[in-house]
Amino acid sequence: MVQKRGPSALDRLLRLFADVRAGESGTVLLLALNLFLILTAYYCIKPVREALIGQWPELKAYMSAGIALLLLGAVPLYGVLANRMPRRQLINTVTLFFAACLGLFFIVFQMGVPGVVQGIVFFLWIGVFNMMVVAQLWSFANDIYTRDEGERLFPIVMFGASFGAIAGSFISGGMIGWAGVYPPMLLTAALLAVSLVATNHVDARERRRSEADLPDSLTTGAMPAASQEIPLDEVRKALTGEIPVEDVTRTLTGEIKIEDVRRALDEDREPAQPPEDARAKLEEAAQELDLAGAENPFTMVLRCRYLLMIALLMLFLNWVNTTGEYVLTSVVSINAGEAVAAGLAGDLSEREYIGSFWASFFGVVNVLALVLQLFVVSRVIKYLGVGIALVILPLISLGAYAMIAVIPLLAVVRWGKTAENATDYSLQNTVRNVLFLPCTREQKYKAKQAIDTFFVRAGDVLQAVVIFVGTTFLAMQARHFAVLNVILVLIWLVLAVAIGREYRRIVKSGRPPCVEP
Repeated sequence: MVQKRGPSALDRLLRLFADVRAGESGTVLLLALNLFLILTAYYCIKPVREALIGQWPELKAYMSAGIALLLLGAVPLYGVLANRMPRRQLINTVTLFFAACLGLFFIVFQMGVPGVVQGIVFFLWIGVFNMMVVAQLWSFANDIYTRDEGERLFPIVMFGASFGAIAGSFISGGMIGWAGVYPPMLLTAALLAVSLVATNHVDARERRRSEADLPDSLTTGAMPAASQEIPLDEVRKALTGEIPVEDVTRTLTGEIKIEDVRRALDEDREPAQPPEDARAKLEEAAQELDLAGAENPFTMVLRCRYLLMIALLMLFLNWVNTTGEYVLTSVVSINAGEAVAAGLAGDLSEREYIGSFWASFFGVVNVLALVLQLFVVSRVIKYLGVGIALVILPLISLGAYAMIAVIPLLAVVRWGKTAENATDYSLQNTVRNVLFLPCTREQKYKAKQAIDTFFVRAGDVLQAVVIFVGTTFLAMQARHFAVLNVILVLIWLVLAVAIGREYRRIVKSGRPPCVEP
């Protein structure tokens, strides 16, 4: 008798932070490492972006719109690749493309390219890169884990992002000082290449664990990343003789629906003995199929109520958050001028006072987010559920902006934004990825890419338009933008409640969203 392996020492250690079960620590730590490397890579070149565009700050106002326009083309192109490539090939291709771009920038930017061109090109490129690569990794994690596994383990995966943001900021700050502006590009390219080692190892490990019994053509190593839904449970039953192979092959080719097979089995069929050539028959049927999804990522989002609600939630979340950043920036600027004029800033200039404030602010936010990620997030999802987890951040934001609207003092704005950002970077970022666990593979790779890139950037664009109109024509101040945010948060809160209910309904039904039975 084979004894079931118990939890390892590493499994038990990780149980301090999440519900990790026997044998799960290896993959979840590799995914966390992967996300750590990607976020470290991004934060290594984020200061490079600021250095290249810093002399033309007025251009930043137009960059969000430019990035959104680029994503209108990049997301459908990604969808085409996902229709044709298995997930490992897709991830390798996209990641190596971005790494190669960095090598090209390193060479070309030092060949006399005008500074303003460097700033615009790199700002637009990094705006696409950081969102697409992170969304792609979360699509991969959603593809690997079941809903139950993802709800339990995503908090540990997300820890890699929290720690990577801190590590990348620390590395880049020192590196630019002694190496210059361009070398961090090469470091980022190297980190992306290393992340692929982890990705490929996880992919091979998980296919051995969960797909060894399947015909080759029906594994994730062969099927396109954005493949149509295949009744793999029935394939396995045919291989063991629980249902006739012919029923499954006819299901794969579309002659009958799997529901008809299940109904017939319930009514009048006895389990069949698997023929010796069951695997060969299933392999032959699978090879005749066109498994690739055909739907445009944006069309997929717009036609599915569940996905559209998630997209709108991300839009309003980002709109609120970036408007809040503007409120904090404006209040800090006013406070700095007053402190220097009154002699309360010590020997600091106004610019140094502002820089000191932001360094302290980001430090507190990052540490608080890390603590929440390690000790709070997994417990909220486990004991309160995804629906409650979704409404926590909008409730915090509602309270924060209501206070700011009444008392727009620096201390109130600072700690309101600290609570909002720390919760956003930890709990909200985790639970938003959990929402895709019950989705189809096609939705995970294509719709998620559209939502996590374009719709997030659309929130930036709306914020920029509102700030421009509010400050140019309406003489709006911090208090007024806080009132606007209260209204936006109420809409966000309604969306969060509706998504939580729909998530529970989808989980209970056992069927992916917007998929016909």
